[in-house]
Amino acid sequence: MKIALVDSGIGLLPAAAALRRLRPDADLVLSNDPDGMPWGPRTPEDIAEHALACARAAAEHRPDALVIACNTASVHGLALLRAELEPGLPVIGTVPAIKPAAAGGGRVAIWATPATTGSPYQRGLIAEFAAGADVTEVACPGLADAVERGDDTAIAAAVADAAARTPAGTSAIVLGCTHYELVGGTIRAAVAPTAADGLTLYGSADAVAAQALRRIGEHTATPGGGRLTVLRSGRTEALPSAAAHYPEGRLLTATAASA
Repeated sequence: MKIALVDSGIGLLPAAAALRRLRPDADLVLSNDPDGMPWGPRTPEDIAEHALACARAAAEHRPDALVIACNTASVHGLALLRAELEPGLPVIGTVPAIKPAAAGGGRVAIWATPATTGSPYQRGLIAEFAAGADVTEVACPGLADAVERGDDTAIAAAVADAAARTPAGTSAIVLGCTHYELVGGTIRAAVAPTAADGLTLYGSADAVAAQALRRIGEHTATPGGGRLTVLRSGRTEALPSAAAHYPEGRLLTATAASA
């Protein structure tokens, strides 16, 4: 079994680590775009083209499924990638976990990039899955970039800024950017003093990993599987050094089988 993941940078690590935990035997292809990132400031058409380029590079490795492990790329590129790659290659997008967060009741905050916050896409999800709920959209300028660099000082500053704009009594935070799942502990610590008891963070990685495996169907364990291939703007390279800053990156490196 082989599964590919696409993102502008290391935001694909949470979903890749979730897949590794569920299927240690699966080969993973991580395809990101250091030459073209960040994707957020680009036009929707440009984002879709960059995501498609990463997907094409990954598809050359003949995966059984491809995960768009990026909220922004899923919004703007999912239809384009599916039109080109399916039905031969199942393509799984990433959607913020607004539905389960709202189902739990209480006050919900959606942390997302400035480009996503207030967008028709996110507002549509809120209307569909959280109608009548107490939902606050919280833009997090600079947080994804700080996570990408593994810059703890910048991460702390961006998280503190977003936490200050998160309403007191919030009981659930939707992590609307895959990068944010890498710093969930920092986010929880910053919000907890003013949050409701039992604050819950809702990411997408586990659900996306499970959906990818469902789309593939049953596969027997692959002898000698568990290999890790990293494509950076189409080039086969090692994971960037910032990946080792996070448990998910260290897990992937530690559990990768020899080529």
